[in-house]
Amino acid sequence: MSISKDVLPGDAIHRGPPVTVNRYGPAKRINHWITATCLILLLLSGLALFHPSLFFLTGLFGGGQNTRMLHPWIGVVLFVSFFILFAQLWRASLPNRVDVQWVSQINDVVAGHEEKLPEIGKYNAGQKFIFWGMAFFIIVLIGSGLMIWDQYFGESTPILLRRIAVLVHSVSAVLIIMLFILHVYAAIWTRGTLSAMTRGTVTGGWAWRHHRKWLKELAGRGRIDPAE
Repeated sequence: MSISKDVLPGDAIHRGPPVTVNRYGPAKRINHWITATCLILLLLSGLALFHPSLFFLTGLFGGGQNTRMLHPWIGVVLFVSFFILFAQLWRASLPNRVDVQWVSQINDVVAGHEEKLPEIGKYNAGQKFIFWGMAFFIIVLIGSGLMIWDQYFGESTPILLRRIAVLVHSVSAVLIIMLFILHVYAAIWTRGTLSAMTRGTVTGGWAWRHHRKWLKELAGRGRIDPAE
């Protein structure tokens, strides 16, 4: 039997009581928080370099010179950490027909009428949108960022290309900040979601309500621990 793209290594149901479901292992959680920390640091340092009125934010990094030096290196760490996650999660984040139906019923999603929605696998269409959006903008940001990294690539990048790269980098930064805010809001709005990235588990009721197809597949494939 082929393994579903929604069922990842480590996913398992614990009978309890109470019933809990493994959603993310320690390595994924650590990597997630490294990525999130890098995004926050890049947001603060990038805004500090973006406009003189925000220059005071450089004080968080030890001054303007340190901010200018640290910002691109934090970006490199972000790129590496996110794409370790990407390699692990991209299959489960591929779009499917259920996602189209989920989006078409976005009013039910916002209203919390999940009983009217189709059964969802490990990720819904909104989560997949954020995942692929993050992947796209991180690639654009690392590419444009390298072009304007004066210390290493300044002399090899033509002036016109650097100007375009600055514009692309700035616009992409604004858009990824918006995606990040949406991600944080969704995690807080959907009660019980944060425990997946803090403890690594969710309750059986949470999994049944929000990701029923994933839960059923775990049960169907025998991913159930003995009762404690």
